[in-house]
Amino acid sequence: MKISDYEKIVGSETIHELTLISRKLARRKIQCINSTRVGGGVAEILTSIIPLLNDLGINATWDVINADPSYYNVTKAFHNCLHGKQCEITQAMFDKFVSTGGAIIKETKIYGDIVFVHDPQPIMLIENKGKGNKWIWRCHVDVSNPYMEVWKFLQRFIEKYDSSVFSSPKFARDLQIPQFLIPPSIDPFSEKNRELTRSDINRVLDKYGIDKTKPIMAQISRFDYLKDPVGVIDTYKLVKKYVDCQLLLIGNRAADDPEMEMVMNDIMEKKGNDPDIHVLLIEPDQNDLDVNALQRASNVILQKSIREGFALTVTEALWKSKPVVASAVGGIPQQIRHRYSGILCRTIGGAALGVREILNNPEYGARLGKNGKEHVRRNFLSTRHLRDYILLFLQLYNNEDIIHL
Repeated sequence: MKISDYEKIVGSETIHELTLISRKLARRKIQCINSTRVGGGVAEILTSIIPLLNDLGINATWDVINADPSYYNVTKAFHNCLHGKQCEITQAMFDKFVSTGGAIIKETKIYGDIVFVHDPQPIMLIENKGKGNKWIWRCHVDVSNPYMEVWKFLQRFIEKYDSSVFSSPKFARDLQIPQFLIPPSIDPFSEKNRELTRSDINRVLDKYGIDKTKPIMAQISRFDYLKDPVGVIDTYKLVKKYVDCQLLLIGNRAADDPEMEMVMNDIMEKKGNDPDIHVLLIEPDQNDLDVNALQRASNVILQKSIREGFALTVTEALWKSKPVVASAVGGIPQQIRHRYSGILCRTIGGAALGVREILNNPEYGARLGKNGKEHVRRNFLSTRHLRDYILLFLQLYNNEDIIHL
C-alpha cells in the first residue's frame, strides 16, 4: 500500500502533514531491530510501518537478530517477569543473556543514523553505540509492576539509549533518559484487517468446520499463559449454561516463544471432548485472511489477558465493529471505555456476564462496536503511528520541545 491510499480513511490533511514532516528525515537512515519477523504485534507493526516510511521518502530498514532456542527460554522468562509474574531467575540465566547478547552484538551490523531497538531480546546492541548515531529502545510490554531484579538488570542497558518509548503512561519507569508515549496501531489495509465479503467469511467458516447457526465467542491471541486461554474456556462454560454458543480459540506460533506447546497441552486438556470449542493454530502471515474472517464472523470477541502490553487483537476487533469483552489491564483501557466502546472485566464471572449481555442484546453489541471502530480510526491506525514515530525521530536532533517545520 502507498500512503496516499489511506486518505479515504483518515483524510487529506493527515496525509499532507505526514508528507510535510517526513521531508525533515530525508537524509536519515532508520534501522529497526527486533527478535522475530513473524508472530506477535511487533512484527505485524513493522511489516506495515517500514514500507510506509519508505513510501514517504524515509530510508527505513528492518533487521532481525539470531539466537539459539535456549536464549529465547531466558527472554521468555524475562518477559513474564516484566509483566509481574513470579519466576525463578537464576544467575545462569543472566549469564546466558549476556553471553548471547555479546554474540548478537558481533553478528549484527549497525548502519542506521537512528537505531530503533524493540523489546529486551536485542537490548544489548546498545553496546555498539557509535558517536554519530542515535538510539531508541521501544518497550512493547506492560512494565507497570515488574519483577525488579530483572528490570534493574535491563535498566543498565536501557539508560544507555538516547530515548525510550512505552505504550501506556502506566508503564513509565524512573529512568535517566527521556520517555515517550506511543501506542501501537493496526494497518486497515492488511490482510488481517481489510474488508471481506460474506462469501469470503463463509468459505473460511466451512474450512474450519464452524457452525454458522450458533453464536460465536472468540479470542484471537498467541497461545500464552498471560492471555489466559484456560480462563477463556471457563468463561465460555459459564456462558454456555444460558446461551447455546461456540468458542473459537485462535492462536499462532512465534519464533521467540518457547512456552507455546505447554500452553496448548493445558488448553486441550481443559477443552476435553466439547465439540463447540474450536482450538485453531493459524500460522502468522500465511492465513491472516482466515483470522480476519473468523473475527468478522464472531458475535463477541474476548481478550481475557492477565497482563497485557496493548492488545492489538482488541484494536483489530474494534476496527471490525465487533463488541469486545476484555480485561481491564495494560493498554486495553486506552482502547475500551467501559460500556461505550466495549466491556471491561476483571474476573471470569465478569467476562461471562459481559458476553451474555452482548449475545442476548445484539443491538447493544452493535452500538459498542460502532463506537469502538471510530475510536480506533481516530487513534490507533498506522497513520497516527507514523506521525508519532517521525516526530520522535526528529526530536532526537532537536533541542527544543517544538518541531519547527
